Amino acid sequence: MVEPSVSVVRDVAPVTAVPALSLHHVTVRYRQHEALHDISATINVGEQVAIVGPNGAGKSTLLKAIAGLQPISSGTVRYFGVERIAPNEIAYVPQRLQIDWRFPVSVSDVVLMGRVGRIGLFRRPSRHDRLLVQRALERVGLAAFANRQIGQLSGGQQQRVFLARALAQEARLLLMDEPLVGLDIPSQDEIFRALATLRQEDVTVLTALHDLQQAARYFDRVMLLNRTLIAFGPAREAFTAANLVATYGGHLHLLSSGDGLLTVADSCCNPSLDNTL
Repeated sequence: MVEPSVSVVRDVAPVTAVPALSLHHVTVRYRQHEALHDISATINVGEQVAIVGPNGAGKSTLLKAIAGLQPISSGTVRYFGVERIAPNEIAYVPQRLQIDWRFPVSVSDVVLMGRVGRIGLFRRPSRHDRLLVQRALERVGLAAFANRQIGQLSGGQQQRVFLARALAQEARLLLMDEPLVGLDIPSQDEIFRALATLRQEDVTVLTALHDLQQAARYFDRVMLLNRTLIAFGPAREAFTAANLVATYGGHLHLLSSGDGLLTVADSCCNPSLDNTL
C-alpha cells in the first residue's frame, strides 16, 4: 500500500540553468513499429526519476535511446546542454538477465572497468584509479567482497557492484533498467540506500520500475510511460486515476475508498501490486 503521507527526506541539488537531460520530441521506431512516440521531458541535475509503466511500454527502449544504444528515429536528446557527451559520463546498467554472471571476473575488476573511459583501454590503472575503486566499494558496503567472483554474489550485491562502478567511473548520469527484479525486500532496500549515496555526488538517476509504491517513496519525480509520456511529475500529481488508466489500460483496477484515496492493482506486470495513492 502506498501511503499518501509517506515521504523520504531528500537533499536534492538546486535546479540549475542547464538541465542534466532534455528530451525533445523523441520517437523510436523498429521498422514499422513505433516503440516510443514524441517523448519530451527535462530532468534536473541531481534528480532521481522513476520510469513506470506496463511491460512493452518502452521503458528499456527509452533508457537505451538516452544511453546512445538505440538509434532515435526523430527528435533530440541533450545532455547537460549539448547533444554529444563523452561515454564515461553515462553509466548504463541493463537488466540482470542480460548479464553473464559466470564470466570469471572479480568485483574489483568490474568496478575498475568504470575507469576505462578515463584512463584509456590500454593504459594500466594508476594508484589513484584503484583508490577510487576501493572508495566506491566502501560507499556501497562491498569492500569486503572486492576479490569475490561477481557470480558468487547475491542479486542485490551484484546491483550494488554496478552502482560502485558508476561511482568509480565518475558518471554524471546513471540509467538503471529494472534493477529490483528478482530481489528480495532487504536487497531492494540495499539498492535504495546505495542510490541515496549518489545524491552526494549530484549524479542524475533514471530508473525503470514496476512498483508504484517505490516510485512514489524514493524518487523525486515519476514518468508514466506507455509508448508515449502520459505524465511526468511528483508521484502525488502524476498518479491520478486518469493517468493510471491511460498508462495501464485494461490491466489496471481502480477502487475508491471512503477517505478519497485510490487503490491500484496492476494484474499485468505484478499481480501482487496493491498501491494506495
